[in-house]
Amino acid sequence: RAGLSLTPSRYSGVGLALCQRLLEEDGRIHLCIACRNEQKSEATRDLILAAHPAAQVSTVEVDLGNLASILRAARELRCRFQRLDFVYLNAGIMPNPHVNFKALWHGLLTGKLLHMLTTAEGIMTQTDRLNGDGLQEVFATNLFGHFILVRQLQSLLCGNEKPSRLIWTSSSNARESAFSLSDYQHAKGQESYSSSKYATDLTSVVLNRKFNDQGLYSSVVCPGLVMSNMTYRILPVFLWTLLMPLMWLIRFFAKTYTLTPYNGAEAHVWLFKQKPEYLDSLVKYHSCTSGLGRCYVEPRKMDVDEDTAEKFYQKLLELEEQTLDKYHDLLD
Repeated sequence: RAGLSLTPSRYSGVGLALCQRLLEEDGRIHLCIACRNEQKSEATRDLILAAHPAAQVSTVEVDLGNLASILRAARELRCRFQRLDFVYLNAGIMPNPHVNFKALWHGLLTGKLLHMLTTAEGIMTQTDRLNGDGLQEVFATNLFGHFILVRQLQSLLCGNEKPSRLIWTSSSNARESAFSLSDYQHAKGQESYSSSKYATDLTSVVLNRKFNDQGLYSSVVCPGLVMSNMTYRILPVFLWTLLMPLMWLIRFFAKTYTLTPYNGAEAHVWLFKQKPEYLDSLVKYHSCTSGLGRCYVEPRKMDVDEDTAEKFYQKLLELEEQTLDKYHDLLD
């Protein structure tokens, strides 16, 4: 089986843990790591091979925030593979994150602090910007780049003898209140990460409706709160050092505090072992960890409106047509 894993450019976090855990489940798979930095993707490959010397591990360079890079990578993958059984859509960015300490204090006074700490609702903002394609950077990297890649890989994903799977990394921070159809790139707000993850949930729902009869199934997971490069950028390192004992304590009350990348990949790996036709397309699968460190998966219904999802999907198709118009030389 061939699996494609899209990971952040730094070789750490859920992406690396996922690759290692997939090979523990099935050492026969051909694992292709997609990173935006060739040097670091090779370093990731070396780390994986150090633990699994007999594994088939290859790499492909792709920047999910750059349409030309996506089209080149898709062309290369179509040349190298006849089919893809799994595509893990895990790449994501959260640029310039800011913590609203006033909101945290208010949450403490109103008894909503634990909810805020487990979802980041109302306490996390980001400063977004336009990328080289004229798209909002977070929307482009976290959602639209993945969408274009999936569209370009349809010939490898649809019509195979066995079902193919898309597994998107979403978030408990995906909230309808942060998303707007009239501003789906989130150019006017300060919660671009939350908006992009809600857009991910919407996209997955529609993809199932459009492609299940062609053997392509889509699922959404939440890794929980994982201490990764992205998380460590939110606060200064010395603060995280002081907070870590508290984080481990909170896990006794907040099961989504998975904390380690290994634990965060639990839902991704669980889905690897499931038959997709028996899964609920309106459910998000959450990686959870008990206070004593036991990993498990909790399904939760997504707060998505299917009519909104359909309208958003049509907007993605329109944007695809507009943005790819200038890349004729990279399209088959």
